[in-house]
Amino acid sequence: MDDAHERINDVAGAFCDGFRQIGDFSFAIFPKDIAHALGDLQKAFLSEVRNVMDWEIEWTEARVEGGDKLRDEWREKCNHNVAEDMPPSAV
Repeated sequence: MDDAHERINDVAGAFCDGFRQIGDFSFAIFPKDIAHALGDLQKAFLSEVRNVMDWEIEWTEARVEGGDKLRDEWREKCNHNVAEDMPPSAV
């Protein structure tokens, strides 16, 4: 079983190494200054994508909390209305 697991790790490692090498080639074809500028541009873009995702996560969390608050308010109003509609002998 360990042998099969090691083979999978070897295949996954080789696959990742292949992608890593393709990435190296993609930057090696440019002059050094352009490759570094392109890398900085890509990092800046990905940083902004991360900022947008963080904002989206915070926004979603706030909406869920707002939904919980509204649900509690609705439940409270519903219970209050049911209590008002009941005859005094039922309370």
